[in-house]
Amino acid sequence: MYRRRGSAKDPAQDYKLANATRRPNRERLGSMSMTMEVDQVRQEEPGGNADFEWNKFNSILYHGHNYVKPYPNDLVFVEELRDFFAAELQGGEGLHGVDVGAGANLYPSLAMLPFCAKLTLIDYSTSNVAWLQRETQSYSASWDPFWEILAKAEPYSAIDKPRLLLSQRAQVESGSIFQLPREKWDLGTMFFVAESISERKEEFVAAVHGFIGTLRPGAPFAVGFMENSTGYRVGSHAFPAVEIRDTDVKESLRSLAEIRLLLRLEAGDDPIRAGYTGMILVCGKKLTNTES
Repeated sequence: MYRRRGSAKDPAQDYKLANATRRPNRERLGSMSMTMEVDQVRQEEPGGNADFEWNKFNSILYHGHNYVKPYPNDLVFVEELRDFFAAELQGGEGLHGVDVGAGANLYPSLAMLPFCAKLTLIDYSTSNVAWLQRETQSYSASWDPFWEILAKAEPYSAIDKPRLLLSQRAQVESGSIFQLPREKWDLGTMFFVAESISERKEEFVAAVHGFIGTLRPGAPFAVGFMENSTGYRVGSHAFPAVEIRDTDVKESLRSLAEIRLLLRLEAGDDPIRAGYTGMILVCGKKLTNTES
């Protein structure tokens, strides 16, 4: 996933060793050094979101690896989502919710389901969009353990047929996190997206701001992040990440949102994959006077 970060060999040193008894051509040597320095900068420049083949993202493999067997940290997050939305919305319904960068993960949408008359799942990858369109029609048994945790409390426990309800309320759309409409949705989620679509810190920040900007003032939200992720593979394809910590998350939300909960869980002895140190959950509300 990451480009190899190697330092270029110093051409000036090579020149001196090979030409110890000759006077160097300083003009040519300077030109060579400049060329090598430019090449080195190009090699070390972090890859941007547009540099990766998102339409080749294998949604089936990703779902199978990450969610067919529930990961304990995800189950903890689901419980926190349930309690947060239930407390903030206090039995409200008829809202329009959004899950940005839904990918092959339905548990954020299920956490919003009781409160939404309409639930929009957005993803940029054509393969993820196709997977979501199929999965939301009658979701697979892999999501039952997640719903069981949600259904331990109201208003989730009042829903007899969550599969049917999701199929009726969910709509899947293709879209970019960098081009979302402003202040459209009443509540929202974004899980493992902002830090996992680029190697560039500024694109991580832009993604967080884009998500907050698409929510209406005062909207409750939940976001999840992989801590210190060094990138990930899905099948034969490598995908990027920005190494972020809770301080980066808080800074990206500063002046945009009120953080009600920030929970960090260690990756532990049995991580879901290699290349990260933990998972971060933030629940909060968009500020009413933000300019995101």
